[in-house]
Amino acid sequence: MAGSRVAHATLKGPSVVKEIVIGIVLGVAAGSVWKMHHWNEQRKVRAFYDLLDKGEISVVAAEE
Repeated sequence: MAGSRVAHATLKGPSVVKEIVIGIVLGVAAGSVWKMHHWNEQRKVRAFYDLLDKGEISVVAAEE
């Protein structure tokens, strides 16, 4: 019956360094996505106020 032995993977505990690295990578990725979103919204707001200053648009409803 020596041929029926199966090699099983031994389970190890969590690796602290690996978890810290994964946390840092996920944090940087999420922060980058948030920052890109913020820059896009800031660009839209800046473009709106530029058009408002030039007089090309108005926030006052036109009278009919």
